[in-house]
Amino acid sequence: MNLTEHLFTPFTQLAQLSSDSTKSLMWLGIIFAACMLIVFIVVFIIKRYRRCPSNRVLVVFGKVGGQRAAKCLHGGGTFVWPLIQDYAYLSLEPQVIDIPLEGALSLNNIRVNVPSTFTVGISTDLVMMNNAAERLLGLDDRKIKEQAQDIILGQLRLVIATLSIEEINKDREKFMSLINENVAQEINKIGLDLINVNIRDITDESGYIAAIGKRAAAEAINRAKVEVAQQDRDGATGEAMARREQAVKVAAERAKAAEGEKEAEQHQRVAVASLDALAVQGEVESKRNKEIAVAEREAETVAATKRAEQQRRIEVAKAEASAVEGENLSQAKVAESNAKLAEIRADATRRADVAAAQAEESILIAEREKELARLSKEQLAPQEIEKKRIEIAAEAEAERTRREAKGDADGVLFKYQAEAEGVRKVLEAKAEGYRQLVAACADNPQVAPTLLMIEKLPELVAEQVKAIQNLKIDKITVWDSGRGGGNGSMGHGATADFLSGLIGSLPAMHELAEQAGIELPGVLGKVRDTVHADSIGGQIGRAVRRSADGEAGADDTATSSTSMPNGYDGTI
Repeated sequence: MNLTEHLFTPFTQLAQLSSDSTKSLMWLGIIFAACMLIVFIVVFIIKRYRRCPSNRVLVVFGKVGGQRAAKCLHGGGTFVWPLIQDYAYLSLEPQVIDIPLEGALSLNNIRVNVPSTFTVGISTDLVMMNNAAERLLGLDDRKIKEQAQDIILGQLRLVIATLSIEEINKDREKFMSLINENVAQEINKIGLDLINVNIRDITDESGYIAAIGKRAAAEAINRAKVEVAQQDRDGATGEAMARREQAVKVAAERAKAAEGEKEAEQHQRVAVASLDALAVQGEVESKRNKEIAVAEREAETVAATKRAEQQRRIEVAKAEASAVEGENLSQAKVAESNAKLAEIRADATRRADVAAAQAEESILIAEREKELARLSKEQLAPQEIEKKRIEIAAEAEAERTRREAKGDADGVLFKYQAEAEGVRKVLEAKAEGYRQLVAACADNPQVAPTLLMIEKLPELVAEQVKAIQNLKIDKITVWDSGRGGGNGSMGHGATADFLSGLIGSLPAMHELAEQAGIELPGVLGKVRDTVHADSIGGQIGRAVRRSADGEAGADDTATSSTSMPNGYDGTI
């Protein structure tokens, strides 16, 4: 056993060494990876952290938070996230814009030329930096100058249009203030700030300003001449006044010198007397001062004693007041602590009540949702099913109605098509009959229209009869004067002639109808025997005339009943 352990001991130690080396390598790898990660993070932060120099504006755009389109910084720095953000710079360097304004219309309708130079630059104000980021980012200096030049030209023309030539030429301060105000207000909208305005010259095409300058120069020359004359006058006057004052002052000084000598002598005498008096007075005052000093020292001693007593009493009172104030402060702090404790307890109670109310509200909301779900399942679901069933039934009924209507429409269409086909065949048959009729009457073409008229005669007579079909006529009464109505009447009446002619034409009409193979209506009578139409017509006419001549009354009226001739059985 000991030999076995002795043999396997080197292998065991080797395995342990191998395991320890593996663990060491693993830890080294982890440490190396952590170091590389830290280095990567540091390099990443360094690469993505952007600093803004003093002469630029850093614009970070992309997802910058809120409703902003970009974030602008002047100075400092910020971290720019990859993918969701990017950055750009706006230069703050001033830009000089040349404005060659010509032909601007002034208030008094005179065109002026105002060549000028404007110096602008992007502002560091937060609002104007955002305006510049929105409107100027990515544009080069030339395009920025073009935009600013257009705005400045428009505003400069607007300012000149509100001023007259005199105001522009005289009140330059007002002119410049209006330009600064209007131009700055407009270019601020695109993020630019007005730095300087330099009006190089103001001219006009008509020479009005030059004329104003000449007038001003002439006025200045005249004023200068007047001022020179005034100065000469003032010089001569001043010289005379100076000489007069010199003489006066010399005399005054001499008088003052004599007066001074007398005053000095007087002062000497007064001074000697004063010194004598002061000597005597000094002796008296020194004695009095000594007595006063002794009394003052005694009074000061008494006063010091009283002040010490007063100070002691004051200190004692202050100590007592401090003690009372300390007690009051302690009691106030205790009361304040109690009040805070009560507030904390009340707040805790309130929060507990609010939490309980919210919990109860949540329970009630959950119960309401549960009840709504139950009602939706028990009541709304059957109603939805019934609604679907009704919709399906209604759609089926509508489809059935549509199909029935389509079948009825098809039936009506077929009916009318059949009727139209029948009418067409009838018309074709009539056309064929008419064609045969015309062919049969080829020798006598006048017969065809007569036959066609005879064919329509029953319809015409039937329509005429409808007008009196409801009237009961037993007989016909004719009123006539009985006198002949004209030439050829043979003295008979007009009625007799009319009836004679009508009755005389009936046999010929019957004969014509018989030849054509048609039958006349019964109202036109019938022909019994073959009698010549002329003899029948003559007999009928004579019978009517005899009846009319024989029965004429005194009042020139007649009522006649005629009998038909043999061979004709008809009633009129």
